[in-house]
Amino acid sequence: MNSVSAASNVQVNQEGIKRAPIMISLVIGAFFAILNETLLNVAFTDLISEFQVSHATIQWLATGFMLVVGILVPITALLTGWFTTRQMFLGAMVIFTIGTVVCGIAPNFSFLLIGRLIQAGGTGLLMPVMMNTILLIYPPHKRGGAMGTVGLVIMFAPAIGPTLSGVILEAMHWRWLFFIVLPFSVFSIVFASIFLKNVSEVTKPKVDIISVILSTLGFGGIVFGFSSAGEGSAGWAHPEVYGSLIIGIVSLILFVMRQLKLDEPMLDVRVFRYPAFSLATILLIITMMTLFSTIILLPMFLRGGLAFSAFITGIALLPGGIVNGFMSPITGRLFDKYGPRRLVIPGTILLVIIMWLFSNVTRDTSLVTFIILHSLLSIGIAMIMMPTQTNGLNELSRKMYAHGTAILNTLQQVAAAIGVALFVSIMSSGQLSYLSKVSDPTSPEQTAEAMTAGVQNAFTVGLIFAVIGMVLAFFVKRTVAPEEGK
Repeated sequence: MNSVSAASNVQVNQEGIKRAPIMISLVIGAFFAILNETLLNVAFTDLISEFQVSHATIQWLATGFMLVVGILVPITALLTGWFTTRQMFLGAMVIFTIGTVVCGIAPNFSFLLIGRLIQAGGTGLLMPVMMNTILLIYPPHKRGGAMGTVGLVIMFAPAIGPTLSGVILEAMHWRWLFFIVLPFSVFSIVFASIFLKNVSEVTKPKVDIISVILSTLGFGGIVFGFSSAGEGSAGWAHPEVYGSLIIGIVSLILFVMRQLKLDEPMLDVRVFRYPAFSLATILLIITMMTLFSTIILLPMFLRGGLAFSAFITGIALLPGGIVNGFMSPITGRLFDKYGPRRLVIPGTILLVIIMWLFSNVTRDTSLVTFIILHSLLSIGIAMIMMPTQTNGLNELSRKMYAHGTAILNTLQQVAAAIGVALFVSIMSSGQLSYLSKVSDPTSPEQTAEAMTAGVQNAFTVGLIFAVIGMVLAFFVKRTVAPEEGK
């Protein structure tokens, strides 16, 4: 009863709040923070050459970023109860800005990685602030449009990253990928300082340190294990790999057991008792793995396998990036009208077809074909993401909504990190296997063919995941929020 009353008081207090300035503040900051998840992808080839590191090592710039975000999201569910909206947002943007400066002046790879992790810290703090604020300032019947805007930012920003990166790299040094973002980051801080209002209450919930530690070890251990599998000759058989995975899995099991016993769990895992939510979680994990593996594999193949310039690679990915972003609001409206099945089932079928075509690409595949496939892939993912997430959350009661959102955000980030690590590892293994069978593994021709073989292997595994997603899509049914069903 007390929680319901508190929620009602918050809603009453927000009646006079001007939503537009708040949304602008959040969207500007979130766009450039989330953009950095993929901004470096096209630059990986340049960074490998400059810092003399391997493909498996360079992917830590992407995996590490998503890993930190994935670890922070469940923790920020507690932080949002301890700090105001302004404190959380401005603090996050200051941290992100510091990380951007560190990356821009990085003298070596280690320094660059540290800067990326600092950036990720700011990004991880921003995501729950944005979601919680929307829930507070918009009534249920208007949240669809607001969530569509958020979906545009979350999907469009990482999708457009490789394109912006390619255009910038064609004319300037890779450091400008960070220097150009810096003014926008500072502007976001100044704008939010003036216009962003507090819309949440400081409740100071109990902090369970053991849960925080188990969550960090669990998600961190699993992603570290997958990422480490791509390094060294031992691969998956290396103690560092399976040791990290074992620690991660055991920690997550203990974390779940502890949450079920706590009166105030950090993340209420009882949300998985809702069938539609559980199904949505699996579908979103598969989709995020596919999305982020494709975003990182395509630039690598277009530049390393087909020898296209950074500029051409960026332009080739532009149509898909645009489609990816602007399909989110459209699918949100279609979901309200037709429900999830008419979107998710065709979306997963399209995903299977595209992944099969990607698994058969060769060095003779035209650039136009890649552009079309990438654009169609973006449409399929947009048809799955927002409808699936909204439908899964709709089944939850109001008191479970915040936990469901936090869990979905966390698992999506971890799935993206695992997807990048897993598919890059498969690609690298395929390259090594191919080169071990040729007479001159140092030949540029054979190196390009080896990358082609590695990419085909990676997309074949992606096809298997897509097929699983397609089968699950046929079990999706429209749900109704409990309070709406009364």
